[in-house]
Amino acid sequence: MEEKINLAEKLALVNEYWSPAIVGRLNDYKIQVVKVKGEFSWHTHAGTDEFFLVLDGELAIRLRDREVRLNAGEVFVVPRGVEHCPFAETDCQLLVIEPSGTVNTGEAGGDLTTEERSI
Repeated sequence: MEEKINLAEKLALVNEYWSPAIVGRLNDYKIQVVKVKGEFSWHTHAGTDEFFLVLDGELAIRLRDREVRLNAGEVFVVPRGVEHCPFAETDCQLLVIEPSGTVNTGEAGGDLTTEERSI
């Protein structure tokens, strides 16, 4: 990144829920913004942790043994190999960090799988 990034401006370019967009890179990691609402799919990332920062709204990350609720300004890291299912009752905006090439639906695949894209 050679220029600063305004996350609000980048989020304004995101028009679909659960469709992450890369706004920058850090070493081999992609820094993404995503708008979410409703339930995502249960999935795992066998080879990597997944970093969630809530920018606006509230996010629940369902794990098989508990649920973690995050408000704006709060962070949670899902450890590699842990099955999880993000859920937002209302509009929520996130910053997600994970290695480049990581599929958003992990090993689960399905209709919510998206191609990596930069904005």
